[in-house]
Amino acid sequence: MTYLFAALTLFLLAATGISFLRISHGFVRVFSFPRLQILVIAMILAVLALWLLTWPASVWIVVGLLIVAGTQLACIAQFSPLRSQQSKRYEGDPNGPDTVSVISSNVKMSNRRYQDAIDMVQREAPDMALFMEVDEDWAKALEPLGETMPHVVSRPLDNSYGIILYSRLELSDVRIEALVMDDVPSIITRVRLRSGRDFRLYCIHPEPPVPYADSAGRDAELIEVARLVGEDDLPAIVCGDLNDVAWSHTTRHFQRMSRLLDPRVGRGFYNTFDARYPLLRWPLDHLFHNARFDLVEMKRLAHIGSDHFPMLFKLALTRSADGADYPAAADEDDREECRDIVEDAAQLDRKAIGTDWEK
Repeated sequence: MTYLFAALTLFLLAATGISFLRISHGFVRVFSFPRLQILVIAMILAVLALWLLTWPASVWIVVGLLIVAGTQLACIAQFSPLRSQQSKRYEGDPNGPDTVSVISSNVKMSNRRYQDAIDMVQREAPDMALFMEVDEDWAKALEPLGETMPHVVSRPLDNSYGIILYSRLELSDVRIEALVMDDVPSIITRVRLRSGRDFRLYCIHPEPPVPYADSAGRDAELIEVARLVGEDDLPAIVCGDLNDVAWSHTTRHFQRMSRLLDPRVGRGFYNTFDARYPLLRWPLDHLFHNARFDLVEMKRLAHIGSDHFPMLFKLALTRSADGADYPAAADEDDREECRDIVEDAAQLDRKAIGTDWEK
């Protein structure tokens, strides 16, 4: 019994330590995902160790498990009410002309519950609806949304990286770009609010990290988006399935480089993946925004057959960013890491990860 507890404790300590390594590989990155699950397991094992094991073995095992739990808790605590909210709450008219609502939904390409997706959009009536993992069948099925959302940007693909944006609001300067990998498109567009003011929307869906491959494609795409945001004069919103958890080093690095805010901070996890397994969930679907936006509403929507829950975000563009709780500014270490990530991505010679998962 003691050996089993010791082995589990060593594994959890190793998993916790590996998650902090600055190595652009899926084997390292995936250990950042289950922080909440590791925290719960460590606490359960600590209680069992005190009950089942004898002194002094129980002491060392419990200490190790408390180190694991404390470290994991420190990483995710910013998404609890213990932390001040990063995005300010909007105090004006929640339906005013400077507001914009966005649904972000990874539909899972092999999922065929088309009508559920349409019903969701018609029920929530957002200004914009972003769909990811759409193929030609999904694109055809979603066409009825064009009756009320006439501005459409569509790039359906059969490799799980197809993307479509429907909008009630006027779009201009629309681009569909492969920011890093040829078969992974992103949508970049200028959006005009009902008030006549504009912002830039970045819709992205980088590849996921897996234990058997590098994560250079995903990491480099986030860095490229951060660079574009930094060079843009317009307020920005970045939205989509980022295939990264909200508390990871990669996401925090993206925030430091882009200076965008995360509305989850101080409010909750809003776990969106995996929708099929309640005990294996973490936040993968995100929206980050310029500090001139205030948060009106954020909620996880009902399951529509995908492995992701859809998310609804509603923001309001304000006149100033006064009082914003900015993420820490990037330092030289962050910029050096960016250079390393870009260099790694430049050497990529493979297809995007997961192009055959839905076939």
